[in-house]
Amino acid sequence: MVFGRKLSRGRKAREALFKSLTEALIMRGAITTTKAKAKAIQGDIDKLITLSKKDSVAARRKASAILGNNRQLVLILFGKIAKAFGARTSGFTRMILLPRRKGDNAEMARLEWSEKISLEEKKEEKAPIKKEVVKAEPKKTRKTRKTTKKTKE
Repeated sequence: MVFGRKLSRGRKAREALFKSLTEALIMRGAITTTKAKAKAIQGDIDKLITLSKKDSVAARRKASAILGNNRQLVLILFGKIAKAFGARTSGFTRMILLPRRKGDNAEMARLEWSEKISLEEKKEEKAPIKKEVVKAEPKKTRKTRKTTKKTKE
């Protein structure tokens, strides 16, 4: 017997689906998926954030194992996301219901963080570099020899 949601998939396909949805949420901050898939990963994401708030070596290793040894995701999770939810104990994600999908009338939902998290690094604005436009000299082509007919008058 399977505990949780099957989503008409085998075990490995279901685990891969949950992992990819979790990675997408961590990287992008919000995902649009079906309501059933969003509900299925919401608990896993809450567990990951609770784990990241501990900020120990063991917690980092466990999160890394769950996220497929993706160091970039672990750094984002333990750095930006854990700091944003420092005071909060639960309710890390919100699910916004969207209109049904046209093709199969499936219930759609947008899963996003309940706090505003800036995932992009602030880039220092540099003065725009003015590039000088250099006109290329025209190519020298071979002149063809014109033959002229001499006409007799």
